[in-house]
Amino acid sequence: MLKVTLATLMLMPTALLLPPKLLFPITTTYSMLITLHTLNWFYNPLTYNYMLLSPLMGLDPISCPLTIMSAWLLPLMIIASQNHTRHEPLSRQRIFIMTCAGLQSALILSFTATTLTLFYIMFEATLLPTLILITRWGGQAERLVAGTYFLFYTLAGSLPFLIALLVLHTNLNHTTILLLSLNMKQTPLSGSNILMWLAMLAALLVKMPLYGLHLWLPKAHVEAPVAGSMILAAVLLKLGGYGLIRLTPSLSPIMQTTYYIPIGLALWGMLMTSLICLRQTDLKAIIAYSSVSHMGLVITATLIQTPWSIPGAMMLMIAHGLTSSMLFCLANVHYERTQTRTLILTRGWGLILPLTTTWWLLSSLMNMALPPTINLLGELTVITALFNWSTLTIFFTGTTTLLTAIYTLYIFLMTQHGKPGKQNPTPPTHTREHLLLSLHLVPLILLAMYPNTLI
Repeated sequence: MLKVTLATLMLMPTALLLPPKLLFPITTTYSMLITLHTLNWFYNPLTYNYMLLSPLMGLDPISCPLTIMSAWLLPLMIIASQNHTRHEPLSRQRIFIMTCAGLQSALILSFTATTLTLFYIMFEATLLPTLILITRWGGQAERLVAGTYFLFYTLAGSLPFLIALLVLHTNLNHTTILLLSLNMKQTPLSGSNILMWLAMLAALLVKMPLYGLHLWLPKAHVEAPVAGSMILAAVLLKLGGYGLIRLTPSLSPIMQTTYYIPIGLALWGMLMTSLICLRQTDLKAIIAYSSVSHMGLVITATLIQTPWSIPGAMMLMIAHGLTSSMLFCLANVHYERTQTRTLILTRGWGLILPLTTTWWLLSSLMNMALPPTINLLGELTVITALFNWSTLTIFFTGTTTLLTAIYTLYIFLMTQHGKPGKQNPTPPTHTREHLLLSLHLVPLILLAMYPNTLI
């Protein structure tokens, strides 16, 4: 574990010292070698026990896939950002790679933390690099408003988490995640205990985000550069889901009656954000709202805590992370050539760039969860677990599945069909872009063939 964390941290001085011509090739290769090393963890027998355990860090079947996915995203972020950073001064290019490497290190430490204290510190440490990515490399003036929303929503949600963590440490003299699940089963039902756990869940539900606390996400996605959108959709939203999976087993069974409100909000939010997607005109805004809808399914799965819901939530988080990141990369391919994200102005790309249409089709099929994708397996597992928990949930999940197919086809038809508008000659797609999209698609295909890797 330490060798991966230290190697990622050493990317920061490497980016400072490399000559200009070798900056992007060497950092991309170096980060991909770190990622390939993390794939060795799949060969270890992923039982219910921790592996590579130390006093501060450890891996188990919950944290291992998310850690590997966050490591996988770093070289993809660098590849995707080469075009829009090449016109910037060399110092800013170096700072960009250092920011991405710092964010990556904080994410790896968050997913592998064995104590809630370290998890909280690293959870908050991801805030600053993401804020820098949005406010410095965003494309429009509204990026400052988006950064402000992101900052204050996250801080307002995590302050009660800090207070609850201090109370927990005062009462138990430790915040070790493994021991919490053993100690807290006999917690008496009192107002202060319920408030403490709700305060902890609030920070995670803001990060997911839960419908009603989601207003920062579309703004952050729309204004962030492609690397910011990729890491937000693929990994940062999963921090909340990972925290929920870690915290909810340690609650008293009586306290789980307080989950009805967030579960109801998540189910309602799945429906509402899917309807919002149908009337959006901005391409990145549609993909951002669809993330809120998919994360609503993950929230309900992690809160009901059934034997089927947790593996389903894990599969859905990994599948959604790679799929939404791929969709943001495709939106960036269009934006770099047209300088607009308005749907009606990006029509006719099936005639201009036919190979890109293939990538759009494959990513749309993944987003709709068509068989035999890993997205379908995750959604079916979660929907079945929810139906066994309450039969009323089938109305929300079934309608959301239908609406997801509608707005995904709407995106595909609006961007690929029709007559192209009057525009300057469009440069062809680059090998770099096809490599980037292939590196999203290959893991999705392999996971669809071997889903036991995640279970």
